[in-house]
Amino acid sequence: MAAALENELEIENEDYYSLLNVSREATQEELKSSYRRLCMLYHPDKHRDPELKRQAEELFNLVHQAYEVLSDPQSRAIYDIFGKKGLEVEGWEMVERKRTPAEIREEYERLQRDRDERRLQQRTNPKGTISVGIDATDLFDRYEEDFEEMPGGGFPHIEINRMHISQSIEAPLTTTDTAVLSGSLTTHNGNGGGNINLCLRRVTSTRGWGELEFGAGDIRGPLFGMKVFQNITARCFVTAQCGMQFSSRGVRPNASTMMARHLDQNTMGYLQWRWGTESAMTTSIVRDTKTSHFTMALQLGVPHSYLMMSYQYKFQDEDQTKVKGSVKTGFFGTVVEYGAERKISRHSVLSATVSIGVPQGVSLKIRLNRASQTYLFPIHLTDQVLPSAVFYATVGPLVIYFAVQKLIITPYVRAQKEQELEKHRVDSASDIAKKKHEAESAVVLMQESVRRIIEAEESKMGLIILNAWYGKFVTDNSQKQERAKVIDVTVPLQCLVKDSKLILTEASKVSPTSIISPIVVLINHLAHVNTISLLACLLSERSYLSSLRLVCLGSMTRVSERRRA
Repeated sequence: MAAALENELEIENEDYYSLLNVSREATQEELKSSYRRLCMLYHPDKHRDPELKRQAEELFNLVHQAYEVLSDPQSRAIYDIFGKKGLEVEGWEMVERKRTPAEIREEYERLQRDRDERRLQQRTNPKGTISVGIDATDLFDRYEEDFEEMPGGGFPHIEINRMHISQSIEAPLTTTDTAVLSGSLTTHNGNGGGNINLCLRRVTSTRGWGELEFGAGDIRGPLFGMKVFQNITARCFVTAQCGMQFSSRGVRPNASTMMARHLDQNTMGYLQWRWGTESAMTTSIVRDTKTSHFTMALQLGVPHSYLMMSYQYKFQDEDQTKVKGSVKTGFFGTVVEYGAERKISRHSVLSATVSIGVPQGVSLKIRLNRASQTYLFPIHLTDQVLPSAVFYATVGPLVIYFAVQKLIITPYVRAQKEQELEKHRVDSASDIAKKKHEAESAVVLMQESVRRIIEAEESKMGLIILNAWYGKFVTDNSQKQERAKVIDVTVPLQCLVKDSKLILTEASKVSPTSIISPIVVLINHLAHVNTISLLACLLSERSYLSSLRLVCLGSMTRVSERRRA
């Protein structure tokens, strides 16, 4: 009457609290009492059979390892915060033993930073952008009355009139110095060029950094610049930069500075001044919350001055969907934009924006962010504001997205998950087999102790567990091979009975119960149990419980108790 237990989750480390069958708030006396009891149960000297002796020694060592960690206050604090992996970090032996949990966390982060610094030379942070500008005005301009069809056929003429490619990598030189090498290529209507830049950045303190920039290319000529960043207070920072651009027309100096301040927990205010070929003064307010993002900016300058407002709403869904809209008006005209953004995979975000402007016309901008790479496809549809262009720019991307999502992306993601799951099953097969062997060994070693417990409980009309199964209870038409995978936990549960009481302590998220560790770990691997509630069954001498169900997340344990006639 039980279905198969699944084993699709990751294999986690042993839970030391479940291993000793104690709660996370257990005192040193409770730890010591449980440790002694398990040592008596698993001590190798109690068994003469070589195989049983070997199995008992393995379980005895596991219990001893758990007690060593939990009986030491510092090791226990590290284990409680970071788990078994935290104990494996090098450097704990140099830490003062009288530390609070907060100090231990801080020390752990420092040790992690030290380990990261040793790998510093091997790290880069590549970033890239590819932009392809598409001129599709022939799709809609041909329907105008004054349109003159070009010879060569009735198909619309769509061309790529602009391309831009940029790439940058970071090369850490020391723990405070970083070199950034970047380059770009640009072409527009058959004309183009490129440039290369080298930036040297130094972190001067926890409050600031500075950088030098050198550049050269056939578009702008040689370039030299400086930039500094400094935190003035905890709520305010300033950036300043200056540079000199050398060209055939002479030297073009430029400078800019910006001051930013936290107005409240979610709001930032910016004030920027820029001097050079396009001098301007800009002030903006940005408010970013969990569900929305609002920006308002005002710029006064030559040749452009404008007022801009934008709003973005963030849906609280798995795909991190966002819808946005903005309006921008100035000397150049007025532009209204609206669009949406959605996460389509673990590392990819897709967005589409419709831009309607006078005199700019109608454009569709498609953006794909894949990890640190960005792909842009600005498509210019028409030079005028045509209702047909606005309609197709809005509806077209939605239809294409849902079609691609259903026919390509969803099947691909499902296939990837199935491949990962199958790979995990193969990789974890040996671990599951090992845990199963430990569980079977523990049951064998418990037999003698269980026999004595049953005799003691019978003598005082106490608690005797007739049968206990761990699994999902379903209809009788379950397949035989599925029923064969249900775990019989009668022996380990009976072993926990003491003074006619069965107490299952609260365990961590990776342990369904704290029966006996090998049983617990095996159950956890097969049943995907994430948490349980504290269960204390206090049974008096005259109590009678015919069927007790211990409900855990995703599984069930049934315990039957009999009373001596």
